[in-house]
Amino acid sequence: MTAQVAIVDAKGKQAGSVELPASIFDVQTNVPLIHQVVVAQLAAARQGTHSTKGRGEVSGAGRKPFKQKGTGRARQGSIRAPQMTGGGIVHGPTPRDYSQRTPKKMIAAALLGSLSDRARGGRLHVVETFGSAEAPKTRAAVEMLAALGVVKNVLIVLDRSEETAFLSVRNLTEVHVLSWDQLNAYDVLVSDDIVFSKTAYEAFVAAKTKGEAVVAAAPVEQPATADEAAPAAEAEVAEGDFGADSAAPLADGSAPEGFPIKGNANSMKFHRPEGRWFEQTEAEVWFRTAEAAEAAGFVEAGKGSKAAAADKDEN
Repeated sequence: MTAQVAIVDAKGKQAGSVELPASIFDVQTNVPLIHQVVVAQLAAARQGTHSTKGRGEVSGAGRKPFKQKGTGRARQGSIRAPQMTGGGIVHGPTPRDYSQRTPKKMIAAALLGSLSDRARGGRLHVVETFGSAEAPKTRAAVEMLAALGVVKNVLIVLDRSEETAFLSVRNLTEVHVLSWDQLNAYDVLVSDDIVFSKTAYEAFVAAKTKGEAVVAAAPVEQPATADEAAPAAEAEVAEGDFGADSAAPLADGSAPEGFPIKGNANSMKFHRPEGRWFEQTEAEVWFRTAEAAEAAGFVEAGKGSKAAAADKDEN
């Protein structure tokens, strides 16, 4: 049975209800997965511009600060050494990128798992709107939250078109506001209650169930019969890059049906199945007949050299 949550109007009274799809608000809460996603999100938020200078980067002369012997002090070789005041830092932090690659499916699963936890705990709410639609009213937003019984660590999710609502709640210290397409697992987990506006809730659910609707509505293609497939296949391989009666090799490099003549575009020679080099030659194009290969400018392998030898003998 699909769970439902009440819609609260501006006066704090119930104005209907919405269903919570089980595919979004009743999925398994995988705590290790959520932890990994949140750690990656916080790591990506780090600026990573920390920097220190080593002994080869700090300013200072390279001369020996004082002579080796006779001073009674420990020998020193450089004022830029780490043990010297103002010297370089050993193994200090350098600028780096802390971001981690997190698959999109993991991020989506973490968000749905955290939302499901809040929904099962009764800490997910839906309201019609926050205050007046004409002008920002922070007092009206506070009264709305008080009617819901949520006053601390509240995450409000709005639609980007609800500019007045954004202005009404952004100045509240215990409230964090996001648009529905910015919703993430970390902000859900650090908030005690999640409050959706009706518009944002409908947009969020529609976006998450869009793929399912498309898959369900996709028509099932019927396989073509043998009589229908044969002309289509023949038409598909009838013409290639070398005119009529030529075809490209199949995905496995074999010849299309009805194209026994093997052609090599580099040498511009073609080979018959009974030819000497037929098996050793890699086909770049296949021809239906030898005449088609000759019409495309190809010469039969072996005959060109024999003809040249015959012309040489005649001369």
